Formats: sequence, structure tokens, C-alpha cells
Amino acid sequence: MKRNLKQTFVFCDMDNTLLAAKEGIPDCNRTVIQLFTGMGGRFTVASGRPPQSVRAALGDLKLSLPAICCNGSLLYDFSNDRVLRSAALDRGQATAAMRDLAEKFPRIGIEVMAGAGELYVVRANPYTHAHQVDEQMSGVACPVESVPDGWVKVVFAGDPETIRKVGQYAKTRYYGQDNYFLATNGIYEEIMPAGVGKASALRELCAMLGVPLQQTIVLGDYYNDLEIMQAAGYSVAVSNAPPEVKAAADEVTNCTCTDGAVGEYLYKLIEEATAL
Repeated sequence: MKRNLKQTFVFCDMDNTLLAAKEGIPDCNRTVIQLFTGMGGRFTVASGRPPQSVRAALGDLKLSLPAICCNGSLLYDFSNDRVLRSAALDRGQATAAMRDLAEKFPRIGIEVMAGAGELYVVRANPYTHAHQVDEQMSGVACPVESVPDGWVKVVFAGDPETIRKVGQYAKTRYYGQDNYFLATNGIYEEIMPAGVGKASALRELCAMLGVPLQQTIVLGDYYNDLEIMQAAGYSVAVSNAPPEVKAAADEVTNCTCTDGAVGEYLYKLIEEATAL
């Protein structure tokens, strides 16, 4: 059956799916996204990045739907530059977790994203510095007591072995029922508000827009993309994804992230829409 691009809604993870942190978005991805949206397709991102970082990475590339930011804690409308919905951590529970982990892992970096995803660095290390540089984010260094309310997530940053141990240790501790830990990258472990994630944000955004979930397509690469991939009407893993993520997807691209996996898949959708 011929595809109708105007009824095709694509939600794309950013890091290691749409782009590589240092190389940015491949030119072929930019070109095909512009062609896809110009023909009526709807495209946006579903990312752990805050709006400031998403905007810096996209440059002049326009989204045709609101974005899922901060792993689902924020729904952000870039066309009107405003937060549509935010979910916040329980500050007391998150602070208790941060203090415990800071004592257990004295070299771990700690960041808090609050408000519309503004970045506050509670404890700096080389990984928090690289995070700001690679994602072109400005941040405020301050003690936890000085971070404004409305925490959308906490990020622990460190080398892969330390982050693995942080995740294991956190599973043995109880910091309250209003948060959970989420591994989002080999060098990041995050605290998220309970019940909030990319999948719940996808459902909420689709309800806002009146879009059936069956018409959504999600592209991702990592374990934190599994839930939203399962919630979508169709899921695509890029070829550089771990085996478990590829096994859970409906389709796997031939290209890796850096070779233009997103452009490859979107061009396939365009061919389906224009086939005679």
C-alpha cells in the first residue's frame, strides 16, 4: 500500500542515532529530513538532551512536531519556544540519592537539569565538562542547595566502569518511590521522575495532537529507547545499536549513525510514498 507522508509521524533519538556528539548531524540526514518534511512528513526528536542542547545540535533544521526532551520530562514546542508539559523529581528524594552516591563515588560528576532544562553542575569532573562542550550547553556551577526547584532530571557522569557500579549500587538502595534510575549512555546514569519516560511522553504528545500511536515511527539506538520503540506503531534500530535493541526493533538500518542511518530510513519512506 502506498504510504501517505502526511500521516507519518517520526520520532528520532538524537545521540548515536541522528548524530554523533563530536561530528554532529551528517549532511545526508539534514538533506533527507528537509525533503521528508517538505513533502508533508512529520519529524521530531525524542532525546535525553534539554531544549538548549537540542537547538544547538539542530541548527537551522526545523522540527515539524513538538520535541520530547530530557528523556520525557519535558515536551517542548520549538516553533513557539515554550514548554508544553514538564514533570519534576521529588527534590528531597533526589537530593538524598545524590548525597549518598557522591559519598560512595567521590569522583562522580553530578548535574541537575531544572525548569526548561537549564543545567546546574553540582559536582564537576572531566565528563561533566565534556558534556557541556559536546552538547554546546552553558551551565551554572553551584551547590545543590542553590539549584532552583523544578528538577526534571539528575545526571551522574563518569567513566563506564564507575557508571556501571553506580547503577548496580543504586539498585540496592531505596531513595523513595517518586523517582527511578535510568542508564542513558555508557557514561551517564540518570534519576528520572517515576512514571515518566520517552514512551509516556510519546503517548501524551500523541494525545495532545490527536495522532494515533499506530501512525508513529521511532528510531533509536540504546536501551533507554526500548520502551518508546515498543509503544510506537513501528520501530527502527540503527545498525550501531546493541544486539538487544536491534532484536526488539521491527527493522534495522544498513547504515550506522555516522553514515546517515536516519537519512537512509526516511528516504525509504519517501520512496514508498512516491512509488507508482
